[in-house]
Amino acid sequence: MSIRERRERERLDRERLIVEAAREFAEAEGWDAVTTRRLAERIEYSQPVLYSHFKGKDAIMAAVALDGFAELAAALRAARTGAPDAHTALAAVAAAYAHFAEARPVLYETMFTRAVDVVFASLETPAPLQEGFGEVRAAVRAVVGDEEIDAQTEVFWASLHGLMTLMRGGRLRREDHERRLGVLVDGFAKN
Repeated sequence: MSIRERRERERLDRERLIVEAAREFAEAEGWDAVTTRRLAERIEYSQPVLYSHFKGKDAIMAAVALDGFAELAAALRAARTGAPDAHTALAAVAAAYAHFAEARPVLYETMFTRAVDVVFASLETPAPLQEGFGEVRAAVRAVVGDEEIDAQTEVFWASLHGLMTLMRGGRLRREDHERRLGVLVDGFAKN
């Protein structure tokens, strides 16, 4: 391995360390507690090292969000492809999305409600977001066909997001969660 390759590997390892530490820190104490100074102390590097990888906390949050989108896409893909039929696949995708939001609340908030510099619904949208949307689209397409597929997918996704946000915020009863997901999936399957 050349010196150049080793340095690049070390740079990528440091970047991964920063992102993982920021995520763990945020999950333990919330994003308001995460500062570049405290993060630098936690990973035992100086603040200039952090700034050599990221412009600041917002850029670190965006990197955490992108990791989350990749994880969500993988969970949605596993749910969709593991189902025996289209209706079950749509229900599995909805359940996987809901489980992700519940199991990783700080990460979910970072991905969907925090102001991070990640482009949605554009040609510049990063691949992990496109892959996640693609998994939802494939599940929706299997039950509704191709007519207005992007709009149908956006409505399904927005409905899932709204349900999760309202439930997590205490605006919807948790005990009715499964029933609401069933109503959503059945409503799409009837189209």
